[in-house]
Amino acid sequence: MAKTLRDIRGILEDEVGNPVLLEAQGGRRTIVRRKGVLRETHPAIFIVELDPEKHNFECVSYSYSDILTKHVEVTVFNEDKTEKLVLIEDEEVAN
Repeated sequence: MAKTLRDIRGILEDEVGNPVLLEAQGGRRTIVRRKGVLRETHPAIFIVELDPEKHNFECVSYSYSDILTKHVEVTVFNEDKTEKLVLIEDEEVAN
């Protein structure tokens, strides 16, 4: 499944416009959680637009390698289902 950066990008390209929850490592056992909408995918990064009332900035960007190296976990909320993109030992697990 999502074993490569190309696979991860392909999954996220299909989810553009859907709400997402990002859980990123903030350093020293800190997890930063942000909710927003997946706005754009580019060859090396994806951009999430955040709610300006809850956050001090409009958008954040992460690389696909952040997901591959488990520095960022992405949960996608779409009309049909909620899917968490987690990589565990070369396998994609959808919860």
